[in-house]
Amino acid sequence: MISDRVKAGPERTPHRSLFKAMGFTDDEIKRPLIGVVNAFSEIVPGHVHLRGIAEAVKKGVLSAGGTPVEFPSIGVCDGIAMGHIGMRYSLASRELVADSAEIMAMAHGFDGLVFLPNCDKIVPGMLMAAARLNIPSIIISGGPMLAGRKGRTLSLSNTFEAVGAYKAGIIGDDELLEIENASCPTCGSCSGMYTANSVNCLCEALGMALPGNGTVPAVAAERLRLAKAAGSKILELVEKGIKPRDIMTPEAFENALTLDMALGCSTNSLLHLPAIAHEAEVSFTLEDAARISAKTPNLCRLAPAGPHHVEDLHWAGGVSAVLAELAKLGLLHLNALTADGGVLGERLEKAKNLDTDVIRLAESPYSSIGGIAILKGNLAENGCVVKRSAVAPEMMKSTCRARVFDGEEEAIEAIYGQKIKKGDIVVIRYEGPKGGPGMPEMLSPTSALAGMGLDKDVALLTDGRFSGASRGASIGHVCPEAATGGTIALVKEGDLILVDIPAGTITLDVDKEELEKRRASWAPPEPRVKGGYLARYARLVSEACNGAALEI
Repeated sequence: MISDRVKAGPERTPHRSLFKAMGFTDDEIKRPLIGVVNAFSEIVPGHVHLRGIAEAVKKGVLSAGGTPVEFPSIGVCDGIAMGHIGMRYSLASRELVADSAEIMAMAHGFDGLVFLPNCDKIVPGMLMAAARLNIPSIIISGGPMLAGRKGRTLSLSNTFEAVGAYKAGIIGDDELLEIENASCPTCGSCSGMYTANSVNCLCEALGMALPGNGTVPAVAAERLRLAKAAGSKILELVEKGIKPRDIMTPEAFENALTLDMALGCSTNSLLHLPAIAHEAEVSFTLEDAARISAKTPNLCRLAPAGPHHVEDLHWAGGVSAVLAELAKLGLLHLNALTADGGVLGERLEKAKNLDTDVIRLAESPYSSIGGIAILKGNLAENGCVVKRSAVAPEMMKSTCRARVFDGEEEAIEAIYGQKIKKGDIVVIRYEGPKGGPGMPEMLSPTSALAGMGLDKDVALLTDGRFSGASRGASIGHVCPEAATGGTIALVKEGDLILVDIPAGTITLDVDKEELEKRRASWAPPEPRVKGGYLARYARLVSEACNGAALEI
């Protein structure tokens, strides 16, 4: 066992003595040591209940003959971090989640790991750690929040859009407070198909989690039963020697991408999947995403793309039901190994689509192509990303006037000041991985535009990224980013930008000679942050098209 390096033989007498200082018995020390990596905190609504999930996991580990040992992970709430300097730390925290898990696992000799994430950067950070360490591992998330109810279903995105409506005078103080009070009624990851729920669902297709991981509500007793099952299952993975890289193969990543397109996941998935693949030593490019999207039907329209929420997906049959529809079309690698020790096809044998309003049949999809599109052109030579399923039909192809802002704060001020008009494209630059630094989400500006009723008339383009809660023609991850001299740095006020989502193109309508003149006079701005973790992160981080993974 791996743990023998900290507990076996006379040379490890001091180590065993330290275990006994914590109350471990000889019998407990002899068993496989299972690390329970718990991202619990009292500042993240998606994690505030993880103590209970961890206790259930530990019961499962004990019942299967292992010794559970809990240790913590950091985690940022993207919603609370939104719209201020905190958002610059969100994506950057993903690397610290992975690094800290690596440190704890390698320092203490665990035989297996059960990862307890739930929210946006913690799930991919833990998957990155699992792939890097290649120690038997399983993911058990905290589960989604229930949707709010106030005459209609509500989620976090409604609160951000309500701010835009309030600023435009569409709603008043009373309605704003009602939405605030009703939109987030329970603990759990926010209730739409935002980033946290996207990646938790992808864990199932990737094979690193048990069925139900992405959709069983946080407040359901079934979530505790699933946690116990995960705790028990890790001992089987340890016994059989099944490691993350046995599961996270090229075929598994194709399965995850296929589910991504069918569900209409957050565009952030195309930051996280490449970073996880990098740790697993699997090739992954935006071209792979475009290829999969071109042949995968979009079967679900979950908030913000439609009226349904993740709890509805659960009651409709969950991720397994969506995968079963995709399997009808021959789009999956059914022999891919999963964390329950079997293969994906075995999981789908009993899957049932219980609500074809929530999960469209394979033969009658919302769209014959996937929910995410990759655009390329002179404005994004290495690509950019848009959640196609959340774009209004009239914005699929448009010619827009550039309104240029060197940062999110300037753009927000202009939007709230009602200075953005129909036919504009709001260009927010110097917000990429290096330029931000940290590639902050642009949920506030996209939600403000939607709340003001402009989501069908105005596009937004950025080298930053978007929350899964964003809707409209929100085009992000522009590569190369402005801070490294990408063409987005050369856009001027009033330039025309041609967006053609069906064709997969984005073009700055400026001739090459003029662009070369602009490039010759361009100089990078002074870094926004010159010290601390963000400065180190900015020096090491790669472009968004590479998952914003650190270059070392």
